[in-house]
Amino acid sequence: MSWSPLLDPTIPTGDAVDSIETVIVPRARDLGGFEVHRALPSARRQMVGPFIFFDQIGPVEFVTGQGLDIRPHPHIGLATVTYLYRGRLHHRDSLGTDQWIEPGAVNWMSAGHGITHSERTDGAVRQSGQTLAGIQTWVALPDGAEDSAAGFSHVEEAALPFLDAEGKRVRLVLGNAWGERAPLAMPSELFYADADLDAYALMPLPDEHEDRGVYVMAGSVEVAGQVFEAGRMLVFRPGDRIALRAGAQGARLVVLGGATLGGPRFIWWNFVASSRERIEAAKEAWRAGDWMHGRFRLPPGDDREFIPAPEH
Repeated sequence: MSWSPLLDPTIPTGDAVDSIETVIVPRARDLGGFEVHRALPSARRQMVGPFIFFDQIGPVEFVTGQGLDIRPHPHIGLATVTYLYRGRLHHRDSLGTDQWIEPGAVNWMSAGHGITHSERTDGAVRQSGQTLAGIQTWVALPDGAEDSAAGFSHVEEAALPFLDAEGKRVRLVLGNAWGERAPLAMPSELFYADADLDAYALMPLPDEHEDRGVYVMAGSVEVAGQVFEAGRMLVFRPGDRIALRAGAQGARLVVLGGATLGGPRFIWWNFVASSRERIEAAKEAWRAGDWMHGRFRLPPGDDREFIPAPEH
């Protein structure tokens, strides 16, 4: 598909670098056997649009017999988005979903009132070993959708809009941008894209969204003479027309954003809500452990263990 001719990818000069509102340096987090780099939430910025959580997973090399074991745990008030570059993950949830997540596909799990899921590398994948790399983000659900029914959607790579022109290869994973719309219906206005740029290629940011952020997965990008290497999230000022230039080695980017929510969000462990009362109710429901009749169930086929709630 051709790149939109209506976009003029010009590089800002002079004080246009002020279009960058925030630069976030992710912090490393050990999740037990592997490390992630967490950009959101941060001390400087809780959300970009509705995106309230952003982890870079790996790359991590699992040798034969090793793998990822994230035991069943609960969520409320958010949707998880899992997008892999390399490797495979086995997703199971309390709806009965049993889905292998593979590179290039989008996996959207809306927690709503409550869902439980696990993510593992098991079976033949564990026996053979693999390299795992990808991104997991959370989208905070808007007012009116926090208590909606839980759901899971999987869309294969081939069904996602793909733009390929002028040294840019951009897959639109979620939402709408650059004149295209991804297949999944979203609860609020947002966009999320995987962009691969050749050396010195220019890429315009979509200007129809209020909040826009870019995470540099690999390579580097230049904005108004400043160079930002891999492992940085740039958050841009609303309303400015701007483009990024890839560095000499090209760049791999996650581009995301959307409309800000109608009010603040509280986040505790795996719960996101518009009020502390919603968080407290979910805490008590998980600690009660009534898997047959309570708010939360355990995933069929992976119900022999679970992650206890933190004490604080």
